[in-house]
Amino acid sequence: MKSKTTMLLAHKIELRPTPEQAVYLDKACGSKRHCFNQLLAHFSKPENKWSKAEGYQYYINVIRKEFEWYSEVSSRVTRNAIDDLDNAFKHFFRRVKAKQKAGFPRFKKKDLHDSFALRESAKFDVCGRELRIEKLKTKIKMRQPLRFQGTAKQVTISKRAGKYFASILVETDDYNPNDACRQKSVGVDFGIKELAVLSTGKVFAANQKLKASLRQLAKLQRNLAKKVKGSNHRAKAKLKIQKLHFRIANQRQALLHELSDYLTKNFDVITIEDLNVNGMVKNRKLSRAISDAGFGYLRQMIEYKAKLRNCVVIVANRFFPSSKTCSCCGKIKTDLTLADRIFTCECGFSADRDLNAALNLNKYGLDTLTA
Repeated sequence: MKSKTTMLLAHKIELRPTPEQAVYLDKACGSKRHCFNQLLAHFSKPENKWSKAEGYQYYINVIRKEFEWYSEVSSRVTRNAIDDLDNAFKHFFRRVKAKQKAGFPRFKKKDLHDSFALRESAKFDVCGRELRIEKLKTKIKMRQPLRFQGTAKQVTISKRAGKYFASILVETDDYNPNDACRQKSVGVDFGIKELAVLSTGKVFAANQKLKASLRQLAKLQRNLAKKVKGSNHRAKAKLKIQKLHFRIANQRQALLHELSDYLTKNFDVITIEDLNVNGMVKNRKLSRAISDAGFGYLRQMIEYKAKLRNCVVIVANRFFPSSKTCSCCGKIKTDLTLADRIFTCECGFSADRDLNAALNLNKYGLDTLTA
């Protein structure tokens, strides 16, 4: 019998709150933001040095007494602002100590990354498709039930483009990474025209949703520029832009999740390229398409899903000539240009340029494992 491994996994679910529940969630986001800003304003002064203990004392003795409306939401909403500010200061001092570029903690703005967390399981409860929160009399409906069975450790509720989401962290042991019969290995060549070409011949087409929505986005931004700051019409125009950006991001992530899921579920060894994304985006003609493809985010997805599913991810050397090398005889074609979409070799081998690169990456991964 195999021993089970306990791990922490998060499931982000869209909420369907009633108008009254939405008011509570907005109050909670506002209270947490206000408390964070009050603490930061106090400890930004030279005479007040930050420590978590000092922050807690100032919170209890001054802030909680001055702003009694904090009591309308769970006490842990504002209390957790101390932990958030402590993490921000630790990050700042760590970078200063390492002599790296460090940004001092900044004040939080309304409608920008609004969120709050309940990090104690007694303050919330998940039952089926319902979420209970302390000091909220009714339960909030969720779009779907929890994906994992286990103990809910904390919940982070965020607001984006007018919608509310709950990210629930679950301690679980029901995740089985060996539930699929996988193939040995695969090489993956990333690109702009085709997001990924696999050494098996399978192709994942690029999904340039930002490019398709640029005209609509420009129209909405021109409309926003004409609105009076602080007016309701400006708020409505701003929400439309947020919703469009949110839709584009979801469409992009859907494709990246599809590709990373397919790779980690079907292959034991995955070999990918070490792309210099920062250098690639300096090309003015391709920068938007490269950013829209999300190569960096895709690599992160593949690596963390491979870790969960016990796959091996091999990253080829950045200077490995995967496109210029013949996957049949191994000879390097030095005069290959970007305009050459078909790779032809003196040995008689001919194949699509991206497929040839994927075959070379697959060989690179197998050779690395053997070595």
